[in-house]
Amino acid sequence: MPEPDGSYLSQDMLACIELCQNCHKACQETLMYCLQQGGRHVQADHVRLMLDCSEICQTATNFMQRGSDLHVHTCAACAEVCRRCAEDCKQMAKADNDNRMAACAEMCRRCAESCQRMAHATV
Repeated sequence: MPEPDGSYLSQDMLACIELCQNCHKACQETLMYCLQQGGRHVQADHVRLMLDCSEICQTATNFMQRGSDLHVHTCAACAEVCRRCAEDCKQMAKADNDNRMAACAEMCRRCAESCQRMAHATV
């Protein structure tokens, strides 16, 4: 059912799409930073989690943009992955006093919260 402005995407969903796109970008850019840093930043579990986060954010974006009623499932998965990525990046930021990792952690946290809300929404 269309929103009052005629669109099929609510303002909350549009905001979530933007956060997912920003989180995807943040994880991609931070992953390149991690590869340059080496050491703990390139441990397999950390790299895998950042790639998972980037990918699920893109997938959740795609489902929401096309108005899929299955977005609740991708958003629920996205919320979980983003929470884990946020915690991992936060721990790395604390250990190394690393502002880049802290910024990525914050972006992932914000995305997780928004996706959690969308996981309980309807189209």
